[in-house]
Amino acid sequence: MIRAEELLEYENRLRAEGCTLICGVDEVGRGPLAGPVTCAAVIMDLNDLVQGVNDSKKLSALRREKLAPLIREKAIAYSVVSYDNLKVDEMNILEATKACMRDAVMSLGAVPDAVLVDALRIDVPYRVVPVVHGDALSYSIAAASILAKTERDAFMREMGERYPGYGFERNAGYGTAEHIAALRTLGATPIHRRTFIRKFV
Repeated sequence: MIRAEELLEYENRLRAEGCTLICGVDEVGRGPLAGPVTCAAVIMDLNDLVQGVNDSKKLSALRREKLAPLIREKAIAYSVVSYDNLKVDEMNILEATKACMRDAVMSLGAVPDAVLVDALRIDVPYRVVPVVHGDALSYSIAAASILAKTERDAFMREMGERYPGYGFERNAGYGTAEHIAALRTLGATPIHRRTFIRKFV
């Protein structure tokens, strides 16, 4: 298991420049055919690390579920925001993601000295440092990725109960064979992104 200290390169660079409150931002849900895009912003206490934090995609669901409450408990501030499928259709997924990330940062209960973002540039009144593959390279972004992933997955499990047959509780809205087959036989649900499913319905 990678140690949290190994993911502090970007944070340590910023701390060397005098930054103390460093925010990590990440999203989950850009690719699914259904459900929201969910973004998290978190300012972690870099002197009290949560061991096991890593890119949420590299962790099991059980591990993410155990880490998420520890991250919330030890965070100086955090915020999770979702933009539903209607906003995604209205804005397009890239603009919706950037706006959702901005809202997550601006909803924090603290003012960051710098914001580390996974790959994107966002419009916030703070210094922004985009980091390609940031969720695998930055402790703060990885922590945000876990908060975003666990919240969105919980929502999609609820949607799996509300709209049976699509496998939302297993595929989180991504275009698996089961999901696409259900789209073709059952049609779209109210949480499907119409701009994403045109070729299936």
